[in-house]
This record gives sequence, structure tokens and C-alpha cells, in this order.
Amino acid sequence: MSDHTTPHGTSADHTTPDHTTPDHTTPDHTTPDHTTPDHTTPDHTTPAAPRDALVVVASTRAAAGVYRDTSGALAVEWLRSRGFTTPDAVVVPDADIPRHLGDLLSRPDDLPRVLLTTGGTGPADDDLTVGAVRPHLDREFPGVMAEFWRRGAESVPTAVLSGGVAGTVGRTFVMTLPGSRGGVRDGIAVLDPLIDHLTALLEGRTAHD
Repeated sequence: MSDHTTPHGTSADHTTPDHTTPDHTTPDHTTPDHTTPDHTTPDHTTPAAPRDALVVVASTRAAAGVYRDTSGALAVEWLRSRGFTTPDAVVVPDADIPRHLGDLLSRPDDLPRVLLTTGGTGPADDDLTVGAVRPHLDREFPGVMAEFWRRGAESVPTAVLSGGVAGTVGRTFVMTLPGSRGGVRDGIAVLDPLIDHLTALLEGRTAHD
């Protein structure tokens, strides 16, 4: 049988020449690392504004120097402990409270972030604080007062006879507290877990984590 291996005898090695494309690997043109400085999208959360507060005490006797007010001092102490720049309490005679608070609340752009009052919340004729504050409120927070009265009544049943309002005037939180240290303590107990969230909302920092 004839050898039908390639007709012309053993073929020369016709292995296809290595035409592999020469190594033209593109030079490393990786975009230079321009990550410095860090261009991570900045956090545009509204920064916290300086926190300031004011305490106004309604007390004719304290204003006359008959005794030293301690309810307002307690509120000031708490506000300072929470980071609010707070001057000493302003003591005003009961009869002057409508004019004094009216002047303050009629200029909302000049108000601090928090305004607390003590005194003038009872049922007596010269208890004028609540009536002086309420007409100026843009929004009331009845839940804050409900919790305040509930807490007070646990130890002093007559606490529910105290008047009071809590709410906002412009970007200021306002709350009226009794003129007793116990009443102010109850107010602090209600406000302490709320005050940071509340002031953040008033400052426009409404992002939810």
C-alpha cells in the first residue's frame, strides 16, 4: 500500500509561524491617583448653630429682694449643663410680666433657641405668665405639658391646677414652668430627653439617621 502521507514526502514543518502580535501592551495609562484630597461627597447636614437660652422668673418678691429666687437658677444650671449659653435668670415683678414677655416674644428673630419661664402659672389673679406667652406661640406642644402635669401629679396632686404652655415662637422653644424648684425639676425631667432633638428641628437639621 502506497504511503499516502503528504504527497511530496514528509512535509517541511509548516506549523503556522508564531504571528502572535508583538507585546504592544498599552503602557500603563491608568488615570493618576487624584484622590488626594479626599473628594468624598461632603456631609451637607446643616451644622449645629450656637445654642443659647434665657430664663425669665416671674416673682414680685424676688424682684424686690425679699428672697433669693432658686427656681430660675435651677433652670439656668440645667441649660448650661446641656451646652446652652445662658445668662443668669432675669427676675421680673409679676405685674410687669405681660409687658416684658410681650416685648421679647414680639421680636422672634432676636430670641434665643430656648426660653423658659418660672412662676406666674398658678390660678391667682397675679399669675400672668401663661396669658402673656400663649398669644405669641406659632405652635403648641400639648403632649409636653400633658407629660409635665402627669409627672407632677405623681407627687403633688395639686400640680394639675398649674397653668402652662409649651410651644414655639419662630425658631425658639418656649415653656412656662411653676415658680417652685419641684416644678422646675419636673419640667427638666420632661425636657431632658427631648431638648437635643427639639433644637435640631428648630435649627432645620431634620435628616433622619
